[in-house]
Amino acid sequence: MSAAINPNTEAPRAEARRAQIRAAAEQCFRQHGFHGTSIAQISKQAGMSTGHIYHYFENKEAIIADIVAQDLDRLLTLTAELRAASDVKSAMLERAIEGVEGNLDPSAAALQLEIVAEAARNPRVADIVRAADRQCRDSLAATIRTQRQAAGHQDSEVTLSGMVEALAAMFEGLQIRTIRNPDLDQDAVVQTFRRMIHDLLSQTS
Repeated sequence: MSAAINPNTEAPRAEARRAQIRAAAEQCFRQHGFHGTSIAQISKQAGMSTGHIYHYFENKEAIIADIVAQDLDRLLTLTAELRAASDVKSAMLERAIEGVEGNLDPSAAALQLEIVAEAARNPRVADIVRAADRQCRDSLAATIRTQRQAAGHQDSEVTLSGMVEALAAMFEGLQIRTIRNPDLDQDAVVQTFRRMIHDLLSQTS
């Protein structure tokens, strides 16, 4: 008789396997691009059989969906923490350094740009990326609304949407800049971003 599966140990083990595959796929996508990466390459990088890969992920798009989900969870956690801060504006300015550092990491930037490039030509990946982006925009808008209302501002949805897009463009643009100009002054960028965020959040309605 086979031993019964214990869900208390099986779930962590499965997640560890998924994380192992995800890390291997990220490395392969950075080195070879999405189309240049095969499941066999991911299998070799992960140190497991292709059968194990397919046990956890149906295809490469499913792995991208998992990567995007991890990033989404991190960003939603961040914006929730900002909303819970006693001074949302100060918290956003303080955490700006994390956003700058994260987007200026060449390894992370290469992966994100590869996923966006694939989204531009692959409708399935586009759906994954856009669905996550909508959730990020909604959560960031809620964070900015919390801060702005506390400061006595009543903004329209159009105004909030513009602020969200401006902030997203600022931070995501760093991914391109770190590849084009790897020697940029990170400290100077952080200080400039803090001033820009302060001015953006302080503007009159």
